[in-house]
Formats: sequence, C-alpha cells, structure tokens
Amino acid sequence: MSLGAAVGSAAVAKKTLNTGWTKATGKTPPANPADPDVNVWEAVAWAAASGTFVNIMKMLATRRAANYYLKSTGNLPPELRADGNKAPSGKKPKKKSSADDIADIVSAGVN
Repeated sequence: MSLGAAVGSAAVAKKTLNTGWTKATGKTPPANPADPDVNVWEAVAWAAASGTFVNIMKMLATRRAANYYLKSTGNLPPELRADGNKAPSGKKPKKKSSADDIADIVSAGVN
C-alpha cells in the first residue's frame, strides 16, 4: 500500500511542480538538467526543487498509508517495525498534566 501511495504522490507532485515552474519562470522545466544547453543555475534550481518536493510528498503519502495500516491492523507495517518504534497499544493514552510535560522536557535535556 505504501508503494502505491508513494508512486501516486510522486506523480501528482511532479505534475504540480512542472505547472508551478512554468508559471514562475515562463519556461518549461529542464527535461535533462545535465544537458549543456540548460543554464547551470536553472539546472541546480530544478534539481533542488524537484528532488525536495517529490520526496516530501512521497514521505507524507507513505506516512498516511502507515497510519491507515496501523488503524486497520493495530500494528505498524512490517517495514516500519524494524526501526525500534513501538505502535500504540490501542488504549487511549492517559491525559498528561503540565508537570508531566515539564518532566519530559527536563529528562530530554538531561540525556
């Protein structure tokens, strides 16, 4: 499911980015930034913008798919379990007081 979300979001992101680039610069995005006919700064700007935007959209879509999987099954997807994070137990978390928040901040600063 996460693969489909990532591929779909990358396609939408690329289309959105191409449209935005064309409106902002008045030119179509470089088809191949390595082409010597493309201005080097335009190639750098396109590579930075497209790489960043597409990867952010893929990450957001993958996170959304993982949350859906978690809500549906009660477990994180197998590929996310290996990072050491634990899935929520399904129980409602106890309400924390402001003293708990302060204790969390202090203990985070100590480590």
